[in-house]
Amino acid sequence: MHHPELTMAAYKAAIDDGADGFECDVRITKDNQLVLWHDADMKRVAGSSARIADSTFSNIKHIYPEVLTLEDLLILARENKKDLAIETKHPVPTGSAVERKVLELLAQEKPIVDIHIMSFSWLALEKVRMISPKQSTVALLHDRFNSAMLRFTSASSIGPGISNLRSNPRLLKDPRNLFVWTVDDADDMRFCANNGVDVLITNNPSNARAVLGYH
Repeated sequence: MHHPELTMAAYKAAIDDGADGFECDVRITKDNQLVLWHDADMKRVAGSSARIADSTFSNIKHIYPEVLTLEDLLILARENKKDLAIETKHPVPTGSAVERKVLELLAQEKPIVDIHIMSFSWLALEKVRMISPKQSTVALLHDRFNSAMLRFTSASSIGPGISNLRSNPRLLKDPRNLFVWTVDDADDMRFCANNGVDVLITNNPSNARAVLGYH
């Protein structure tokens, strides 16, 4: 069953479907709240031209009542022992404020789950490392082969898209952990399993478990 992205309904369905963890996109609001939102504005999901960075959390909640904060998801992940992959979105007008706020929140928590911070931004990942050297990070790769990110990132994991991975098999020889997105096709799932991919990010965890023979 389809559920709106980054909503409590979607994450609870993921639990029911046997997902090992959650993935989310995080932006910071005008009043410094961490919200789960992919796009810079609300047009695609909520039909509003309001931009997340220019809106308060209460305004966003009024436009789209289903919106979640990162703290909401952390609580759900902790209660259900689910790992969490947090993507900080860039470019944003607040720069590295989102990474600082995420790390402040994580420092207040004592999660019993693995938490990874992901980004396409090299600077964002280096900021995370500067503030919290032990925090696990994932360098996300664009579809075009991103040699600069691969060479210079301090991240212990890399995150290519499935098409990127298939067209650049040398990524499979990289010694870092592989987080691959978004793997919804059964053949792609088997390809990842057969090639030692560490984390498979999918919209359909129940199908992935069935394809890969997990019970």
